[in-house]
Order: sequence, then structure tokens, then C-alpha cells
Amino acid sequence: MNLPSYRDRSSAAAAPRLPGRARHARRLSTTAAVAVVLLAGCGTGAPMAAPQAGGSRASSVPPAALSASPSPSSRAASPVPSAAPATSLAPDLTATATTCTNSTKLAGWSNRRLAMLTIAVPVSETSVSDVTSEVSAGAGGVLLFGSKAPSDLGARLKALKSHVPGNRGLLVMTDQEGGGIQRMANLVGSLPWPAYMGKHWTPAQIQQNVKKVATKMAAAQVNTDLAPVVDVDGRNVAPSRTNPDGWRSFSGSTSVVSKAGVAYMNGLRDGGVIPVVKHFPGLGGSSYNSDFGPARTLPWSTLQKVGLPPFTAAIKAGAPAIMVSNNVVPGLTTNPASLSPTAIGSELRGKLGFKGLVVTDSLSAKAISAAGFSIPGAAVQALRSGADMVMFDLGGNVGSRTSSIASAITNAVADGHLARSRLIDAAQHVLAVRHVNLCS
Repeated sequence: MNLPSYRDRSSAAAAPRLPGRARHARRLSTTAAVAVVLLAGCGTGAPMAAPQAGGSRASSVPPAALSASPSPSSRAASPVPSAAPATSLAPDLTATATTCTNSTKLAGWSNRRLAMLTIAVPVSETSVSDVTSEVSAGAGGVLLFGSKAPSDLGARLKALKSHVPGNRGLLVMTDQEGGGIQRMANLVGSLPWPAYMGKHWTPAQIQQNVKKVATKMAAAQVNTDLAPVVDVDGRNVAPSRTNPDGWRSFSGSTSVVSKAGVAYMNGLRDGGVIPVVKHFPGLGGSSYNSDFGPARTLPWSTLQKVGLPPFTAAIKAGAPAIMVSNNVVPGLTTNPASLSPTAIGSELRGKLGFKGLVVTDSLSAKAISAAGFSIPGAAVQALRSGADMVMFDLGGNVGSRTSSIASAITNAVADGHLARSRLIDAAQHVLAVRHVNLCS
């Protein structure tokens, strides 16, 4: 919508000079108009109400348009210069109107409330009510563990979601990759190992079969799958302590993985499930499994050619979320990638231009503690590095661990080790992936 421009007011100075009687009549008309405006301002004395923002789209008029050409009718309450024409009497709307956004809303939240939104709390899929208090306190997600989902999982999760403050969404996550890594195949159907899919199925077949599973996942109230794995690894073995990939990878061919990964991702989205592409920047050929100890990826110079293209393809295809690995990347990071501002900020956000949700792999991994970080300390470092959501394994007192992580984050903001603006940015990404609008 284009508003009228008022830059042509100066043309009045070049207009032909009117006869005396006409000039006198025009002066009377202008004086009367100003008098009417002044009298109108002397009514109740109540200020003019600014437009109210409705949802995230307060106006169909771009802010720049409002600034460049304010509406004449909005100028009546401004101070009136003695020689100004009536059309100059409106205030600039940009001075009074405030557009509501998730960012402006989150700016009013406490640090503790923001911190809770960045945490995914682990829970057994057979007893999801165990984390009701954490969800009620504002946890941004729950991570389901187990190998056989109860038949009434959907009803249980729906009851859990009813405790979410402000009805602002909850990420219900699980690992439903295929093959030996499927937590709810009994409920939603089974997929073969990705290595089988990459070798025997076309991308269209991958997308179609994944959609069938995703549709049932969504019906069971599970809205996020920590898949697909787009690591490039051609080793024909099951994943193990020494090899995190093997059959979890679609192929040892970068091209095959790129196409299969996008197809799998699109199948999840077609079925109403958020895909989380993993494990950036690529675990193929890793020295060890980071769950069990320190691990290194292939050299960065190699990963850039072999491991990054599947992530680039996924990002170009609209990937909403990416998981970062706990491996050190020789030539790029000295800490695990999930705790590295170079890996997340410079490479994933910067060079690859990823705008979506960044989640860590489990901070319970032995590679994290071997690097000298506790789970709460790692959570702070991950957020500082550009991650938006942190997760940890089931075990021990989940409530106590969740509280410790939230306290570490809030303390880090208080003492200046974590910028509040970074915490707000992380919270925005958590809300955005679920399409939550705090203004509606």
C-alpha cells in the first residue's frame, strides 16, 4: 500500500500569484481550518490513541512508508506553526506506534523464564507426566527416551501440553531415524536403516515412506524428529562405541546423502513433523563416538568438500532445525563443535546463512565432560556459541538437573558471561520453529 507523498508541498511557492480578493479569501479559509483543529484539541484533553498491534502484523503499511508519508488525518494534535498549511499538522506515527513482535514480548520476560525456554527435558515415553513440573515452569521441549511407546502416548502428551504456560507450544522430540534407532516404531511404523534407504530407495520413495511415519507421529502429539542423519559415512557396519554412524548414514557418497537427506526432511515436514538435520558439520569417518569419550571428525579441509554439502542442500531446501555434534573438528575447533562459536556462529550461521533453530547433541556425552565442562557449564557455553536449545540424557534427578541448567544460564547473564540479547535470540528461535506468535 503506497501512501501519498507530501514532498510536493514546495510547489505552492511557485504557483501564480492570485488576485488580492482571492488571496484574502484563501487566508480566511486557512485561518478557519487551523481554528477548527485547535478547538478539536480542546475537547476532553484525551490523547489520540496509537494504533494497536494485532498479532505480528500490526499494519499492512511498511514502517518506512509510515515514516515517509504520515496520514494527514493523524496530524491534528501536533503543535501548529503559525504559517504552516493544514496538511502539516499530523505527528509522525512512528514516534507513537509500537509494533508487537516476539522480540519485544520476550524483552519483558525474566532471565529465568527465558532460560527455561532453551532447555529440552528428557523423559521416558512411558511416563511423560514425570516432567509436568518442568513443563509448567516453561521448558521449551521434552525429549522422549525408550524403545516402545504406549498406545495412549498421544493422550498423555496432550495432557502434558496443557501445562505449557501461555499456550506457547512445546517441542516434543524423539529419535525416529530408522533401523535400530527408532523409539516408537510399534506405534507409528518402522523404517529401514538409512543406509538401506540410500541404496535401494529413490528420493521420492524415501519422502513417501517417511511421510507415512511422520503423519502417525504427529497424530501421537510428537512434533519433532531428531533426524535425518546427513553424515557421509560409507562404512558397512552398525553404529557402535567407535563409530557413531555406519548404517545411520545414507551413503558414503556426498551426492546420495544430499538428495536422500532432503527427501527424508521433506517427508517429515509433509507429515507435520519438524525435522532436525544432524550432526553438523558431519560425523562421517569420526575417530570415536562422542557419547563414550573424546572424538574427532575428519579434518576441516576434508569436511568442507565431503561433509558440508548435505547440510548446505538441507538449508537451501528450508531446514527448520540443525543439531551440532559434540566432536572436535581438527582445523576448525578445539572444543566440541556444539560449544564452538566458530562452528556455530561463523560457519553455520555466517557462511551457510542458517536462520533456524540450532540444538546441541546431548550435553551428557563423555566428550563434553572430557573437555572440562559440566552439563550446566556446557549449556551456557553452547548458548554463548550460538546454540538455541540444549539437551541432556535421561538419568539421575531430571528436575534438579533442569533447575541447575536454568540457574547457570541466569547467573551467566547476571554476571555478564552471557549476553541477555543472545538469550532472547535463542528464545525467539525456539518459538519460531513452532510458529508461536506471542502477540496474537
